Amino acid sequence: MLRSLTLILFFWLSACGLFPDRKDDNKDWSASKFYSEAKEKMNSGSYAAAIKLFETLEARYPYGRYAQQAQLETAYAHYKEQEQASAIAAADRFIKLHPNHTNVDYAYYIKGLANFNDNWGMLGFLMHGILKQDMSERDSKASRESFENFKELVTRFPDSKYAPDSRQRMAYLINVVAMSEIHAARYYMKRKAYVAAANRAQFAIKEYPRTPSTEEALYILVKAYEALEMYDLRDDAERVLRMNFPNSLFLQELPEVGKEPWWKIW
Repeated sequence: MLRSLTLILFFWLSACGLFPDRKDDNKDWSASKFYSEAKEKMNSGSYAAAIKLFETLEARYPYGRYAQQAQLETAYAHYKEQEQASAIAAADRFIKLHPNHTNVDYAYYIKGLANFNDNWGMLGFLMHGILKQDMSERDSKASRESFENFKELVTRFPDSKYAPDSRQRMAYLINVVAMSEIHAARYYMKRKAYVAAANRAQFAIKEYPRTPSTEEALYILVKAYEALEMYDLRDDAERVLRMNFPNSLFLQELPEVGKEPWWKIW
């Protein structure tokens, strides 16, 4: 009976934390051991566990190449864990601490990917042509920031191995941002806020002149100026639309060339 009570008391005290914990399994690990274990977690998809190991590595061995690499790997692990804000913060920290590091271009790349993923996601980017999803319908703030991240990378590191993919994403993102202006212009047209619609369409044409959005932006200008009874500006916009997009489907909704528009019938 006494023995049973002793065992119960022992386990109760252990549960209360009054006995020392078991030996820390990794307290004697070297920096390379921490790094290899963290990479193994990364490779198996256990990104949260990898982040903890990388952070412990840096805390115990704050200097040297393993600590620096751990900072980069932490940014990537946060990105893979879909923790965009943490990924960007980790990348920014690396850039601030090691602005001349040979792999600093990768930190800029992670920032661009994190912002890109914030609105779209890697799967969405790869499946865009199949699913016909439209990233431009979402908030364009992250898209703009992603574009600037990739732009800084290709400007500062034109020969980086991440530059080709960054340029491809920039070309895509500029179309996304331009189309976000078109979505706003459509919204204003539906609300009969024609001045605001015309302003957004003009902005899209001026800032993103060689994107697919230009065609619809011109059409919106035509309709907005028509509603505002600004017929000279309407005719100018239509003339540019017909000249640059002679096969545009939007032209089917406009009067034929030479035919008097409805507002000139009297």
